Amino acid sequence: MRTKITVRTFEQVLQILRDNQFDVRDLPGVAGQVAVGKYGAAAVLARNPKYSAKTAADGEQHPVIWITPPGWVLRGAISRLVDHGNQKLFETPTARIAATADALKSIHRFSEELREAIGEPSLYNESLGTVSNSYMYDRVKGREAATTAASDHD
Repeated sequence: MRTKITVRTFEQVLQILRDNQFDVRDLPGVAGQVAVGKYGAAAVLARNPKYSAKTAADGEQHPVIWITPPGWVLRGAISRLVDHGNQKLFETPTARIAATADALKSIHRFSEELREAIGEPSLYNESLGTVSNSYMYDRVKGREAATTAASDHD
């Protein structure tokens, strides 16, 4: 059975977030983008420029887009969760720390509440736990070039 998607305006989403104790702030110097945070996690949202009454009727577009997906706030920046196979790390351009179970639970809870406020469906794989932004395991520097060179000689 298909999940019903609730379509809300950008302003309605922001009000719902404020009503549910999310920290909602306009990003200084960036028009139309809003940082939302709760539980030590944050994301950046914006009004979807492609959204219109026609795209809403088609169900193709949503009025809110994610500029930065949910991540742990690390030294004032929203980190990316990177899976290195045996360990998950929170990474920003200037910092890198091991992800803790409590931080992962907080990001998951934050993401679920944010999706509900926006009116997006909760996807099965995401409802199971926190999803990494990228997967870097089994990456050995130069391995791709060696594999390509070996296959060229066959």
